Parts: sequence; structure tokens; C-alpha cells
Amino acid sequence: MTKEVIDMAKVTKDMLIGEIIGLDPQMPVVLMEGGMHCVGCPSSQAESLEEAAMVHGIEPDVLVARLNAYLDSVSK
Repeated sequence: MTKEVIDMAKVTKDMLIGEIIGLDPQMPVVLMEGGMHCVGCPSSQAESLEEAAMVHGIEPDVLVARLNAYLDSVSK
């Protein structure tokens, strides 16, 4: 993904896991560090971040903040 696209990217809790993973090659790592170890599961690709977070007992807003902080760090 180009720097310009990353600059415009913003994760929301209604985005699908598959969409989030497509934003940056390191997104699966960031998701796993946040407790989302299901990113490799085929069904997770069609789940929203909020749905997947709730299944794993993770606060979706905390995960959104973590993902957006990562995107901010790579866009600089």
C-alpha cells in the first residue's frame, strides 16, 4: 500500500477483518498483538472487527485505537 493510501486509511469497528488486513502487511501482527489470534481463520475475513473482538472478549474501541496508532506511525 502506498504512503498516500495509508495516510487516508482509518480503521473503524464496523470494518471487516479482511479489509483491515488489506490496509498494510503488518496488520495481522498488530491484530494478534491485540489478542486477535483468529486472523488466519477463513471465517474471520468476513467478520467485522467489533464482532470478532466481542467473541474474544476484547474491547473493540481499544483495538481500533491500537490499529489506528499503528497506521499513524507508518504514515510518518
